[in-house]
Amino acid sequence: MRRMMPRGVRWRGVVCAGLAATACAGLFPVPAAAQSAAAEAPAAVPAPAAEGRQLMNRYCVTCHNERLETAGLNLAGLDVAHVGDAAETWESVIQKLRTATMPPSNRPQPPAADRQAMIAWLETSLNAAAAANPDPGRTETLRRLNRTEYENAIRDLLGLDVDAATLLPPDESGHGFDNVTVGNLSPSLLDRYLSAARKISRLAVGAGATSLEAEVIRVPPDTTQEEHVPGLPIGTRGGVLVSYTFAHDGEYDIQVRLARNRTGNVGGLRDPRPHEMEVLLDRRPIATFTIARPEDRDDALLDSNLKVRVPVTAGPHELGVTFVRNAGSLLETERQPLQSHFNETRHPRQTPAVYQVTITGPYAPQGVGDTPSRDRIFVCRPAAPGDEEPCAREILRTVMRRAYRRPVSAADLEGPLAFYREARAGGDFEAGIERALGAVLINPEFLFRVELDPADAAAGEAYRVSDLELASRLSFFLWSSIPDDELLDAAVRGELRRPDELERQTRRMLADPRSYNLATNFAGQWLQLRNLASLSPNTRLYPDFDDNLRQAFREETERFFDSVLREGGGVVDLLDADYTFLNERLAKHYGIPNVYGTRMRRVALDEGSRRGGLLRHGSVLSVTSYATRTSPVVRGVWVLSNVFGAPPPPPLPNVPALEENEVAANLPMRERLAAHRSNPTCANCHRTIDPVGFALENYDALGRWRDHEGDSASIDVSGGLPGVGEFRGVDGLEAGLLSRPDLFAGTITEKLMTFALGRGVEHYDQPAIRRVLREAEPEGYRLSALVVGIVKSVPFQMRRAS
Repeated sequence: MRRMMPRGVRWRGVVCAGLAATACAGLFPVPAAAQSAAAEAPAAVPAPAAEGRQLMNRYCVTCHNERLETAGLNLAGLDVAHVGDAAETWESVIQKLRTATMPPSNRPQPPAADRQAMIAWLETSLNAAAAANPDPGRTETLRRLNRTEYENAIRDLLGLDVDAATLLPPDESGHGFDNVTVGNLSPSLLDRYLSAARKISRLAVGAGATSLEAEVIRVPPDTTQEEHVPGLPIGTRGGVLVSYTFAHDGEYDIQVRLARNRTGNVGGLRDPRPHEMEVLLDRRPIATFTIARPEDRDDALLDSNLKVRVPVTAGPHELGVTFVRNAGSLLETERQPLQSHFNETRHPRQTPAVYQVTITGPYAPQGVGDTPSRDRIFVCRPAAPGDEEPCAREILRTVMRRAYRRPVSAADLEGPLAFYREARAGGDFEAGIERALGAVLINPEFLFRVELDPADAAAGEAYRVSDLELASRLSFFLWSSIPDDELLDAAVRGELRRPDELERQTRRMLADPRSYNLATNFAGQWLQLRNLASLSPNTRLYPDFDDNLRQAFREETERFFDSVLREGGGVVDLLDADYTFLNERLAKHYGIPNVYGTRMRRVALDEGSRRGGLLRHGSVLSVTSYATRTSPVVRGVWVLSNVFGAPPPPPLPNVPALEENEVAANLPMRERLAAHRSNPTCANCHRTIDPVGFALENYDALGRWRDHEGDSASIDVSGGLPGVGEFRGVDGLEAGLLSRPDLFAGTITEKLMTFALGRGVEHYDQPAIRRVLREAEPEGYRLSALVVGIVKSVPFQMRRAS
């Protein structure tokens, strides 16, 4: 059913096919922004205050009154004629009504028309109050570039790729994103930024000292190296390929160490045949080594001479180490062989593998030639000594304009020029530029995004941010980087605040390859893909997991999200898709035939495939599981929080965790979790959480399909959603979610706005979010429409004065 419907009507009227009949009949209508599931109810008309009070008294005040104050909430005393006076409370009521989490399932439920009437009345009243007195919220005055933003800014400022993870510590997360709690700069963190600035300026200019430096590139120890690595020559297998920036022209030592097991022996030497290892620079072989099992089996010194000294020009180069693939055959067996080979105890390597590559140099340095970073920095060259300082001014003015995201004055230049003159006195022109560049990179105007209140702004007043501040907000939202010249020029001319120009720039930036940042950075945090790095399933239960599969999980979801965004897809396409991205390793894991090679590519899925949307991705299914088993609770919370828009409250502090050792491990997961649902303290939340997670139990802890769990009979995958009703399995869960596309669209809009603003979404942001949804609904909630709507919103373009 999922893939037979035309794209435009997949979720219009036929989503009930995946639901139980009683559930489909009970679907209540959704607001005007998403009327696709509302055919069985009349269009809602906003209720007057008196009628709204009657409905509240009938369905809400029985619990939320002065005497009971259930959950600390008393609705009896609120003025329904002026709902804007208690906007925070009423926004919470709307969220509960919209997701049908209130009234509780064991209490009388309002008819669909009454529920919608309450929602429409409250939303209309709150929207009017917000229009009369807009509250855009307040972003932090100083916001430090986080690690991702710093890395991207260096790339776009200097044309230099650096790994910020080796330069800066990880950032703390707030509201699910690491660009929120970034107002502080501790002395230790400042020292890391200083060290990073020195290293980056030296790499970018290459005019400083040429002392020997060594850098180690290490391959993750759980990487299987039996297959081809993308980017390396065909006919090779295993190894590593990295882009490395050499600081100077000169000679460099490249030394390779082989992977060893726990006893210290080189792995993969069971085959007596020799193995050829090649070292390549920009795909050209520069050294070949033969690795063979020593006759005396003593391999302590086997990799001690895997070293070559080679002349290299400054700048970025592709360095590869790989092995020539030996011909081999696979014995036919009834049991499918494991795909992972890195642990000598359980799944030993079949051939030698690379552990690390060390680059040391430069020896006999010869200066620096043309590099991408030097081409970007040196916009002029002095022809005579008298031209040096004017040229330095031009270079620094260009760099500082981009780095500070604003026009640069003569006074701004004096600080970096002082560093230039000091270094020039003891060296040459380029040494002076290198020192001045280091000063720019440590300047607070580069390290921080600064938004200051206008001098004449009264406390609490809402004001428009400047065009330059708007340019930074836009570029850091879409690219997590600094504005490019075109965006900055529009801001300087004062044109960016024009709605047509702002939308044009937004769509231009979305089309730019740098917007892949929304897949890696935004979606990576929203979908918790970053947790894949620490994913470590139990090797006894899941022996076929390695870093190759981990990276394939991540790349599948990133590419999928990016494709939906670039192809004009809507939020429903994130859940209901007839394609995904696979390589051979991931295809075998999913049981999909006829996909060969290590290259990730788009693959059309057969009708009835068990793969497709996000809920079927191994990345999502594995990060919502434990090391030894699935977790319907974690999966249920994930779906309710990240898709459905009804995050359950955190568990009470006095509620004990499920005792694994007190429950038989061979019982089905539904029975093992029955203790939580039978405990009155836990039942209220778990009645909502667990059914969502149970619907995904056909997928194990690594996302593989299964029909049985252990020794049990067929897995019971019956589940349910608030306001949707009962269903079975992932098909039913998707159909239930697709019956309320407005909820998913609202959830992803809130996540995008949090990421865009660098602060949590508050109750006063909800009118703006509803407007984004209203304008995006006719387009099927396209992701690009949601992004454009956020950029045009009051919270994005305005700020509240302190």
